[in-house]
Amino acid sequence: MYKASENRYSKMPYSYCGKSGLALPKISVGLWQNFGINDDYDTMKDIILTAFDNGVTHFDLANNYGPEPGRAEINFGRIFKENLKPYRDELIISTKAGYEMWQGPYGGRGGSRKYLMASLDQSLQRMGLDYVDIFYHHCMTPETPLKETALCLSDIVRQGKALYVGISNYDGKTMHKMHHKCDDFNAPFIINQNRYSIFDRTIEHNDLIKEAHDKHKGIIAFSPLAQGQLSDKFENGIPENSRLYGNEKLQAHVGYDSRRPYQIKELCNMAHKRGQSLSQMAIQWLAQNKNITSVLVGVHSKEQLLENLKALDFPQLTEGELIQINGITT
Repeated sequence: MYKASENRYSKMPYSYCGKSGLALPKISVGLWQNFGINDDYDTMKDIILTAFDNGVTHFDLANNYGPEPGRAEINFGRIFKENLKPYRDELIISTKAGYEMWQGPYGGRGGSRKYLMASLDQSLQRMGLDYVDIFYHHCMTPETPLKETALCLSDIVRQGKALYVGISNYDGKTMHKMHHKCDDFNAPFIINQNRYSIFDRTIEHNDLIKEAHDKHKGIIAFSPLAQGQLSDKFENGIPENSRLYGNEKLQAHVGYDSRRPYQIKELCNMAHKRGQSLSQMAIQWLAQNKNITSVLVGVHSKEQLLENLKALDFPQLTEGELIQINGITT
């Protein structure tokens, strides 16, 4: 029977989500990849339990993570039931709905009351939970009025199915509107989840960071390594075993252009001079940003997780180093 490390809270720093009372670990674990039907159960379990033993209390899912929809929640639910159930009150478990999930007009992309309520009920059943700590609307859906989505999120909290709510993949303008709608219905909207990395500065330019700061909301950053680009394995080009290899559409999506190999090489040199890997420096770049509550990492092994966690052990990047990073990437 699993027994959590007695020293699990000795090193991990925690930050509050805006001005809410909820604190998240500086590094959280996401189950978007590597928790599907073809992944090894013992490896998945090692990742989750090693994370918790090292102070990672937050595990992030979505209804469609798999890649078979629902599979990541099923796998996490088994790990939770067999190992973590006695520690439920020490865990922050989040899930989302918004993208395509099941057939027909009520299970596709959207933010309708019908879809969100049904999806969360399914997620709770798959994970064997009575509630999640954070429930996100996963993406902007202009066809559904924000008022409808916000009222549904408020009702979900009042039904005891979630403690807090968040939004994911919104821009600043739409987040501003959702803040006011949630406020109208007393929905405890506390956090935004967005893609953010040294290579992807979208939320700096679409006012998401500004609006989150002004409205006292947290931000949790996903894809901190830009689909693996911000790692040593990309130092000499795209490795053959990566998702980007031979996939021109995905390369374009993540901005891998003719300048990117040079940028990665320069960033690797900079990180190595600091005595760390590029992935550690990329995580550290986010973790020390006062606007970022937590960095959401996805890993394929316990060893990769431990390497990522060590990013918090290095001295913070200096102002000069931050300027140098911007010079390389802009």
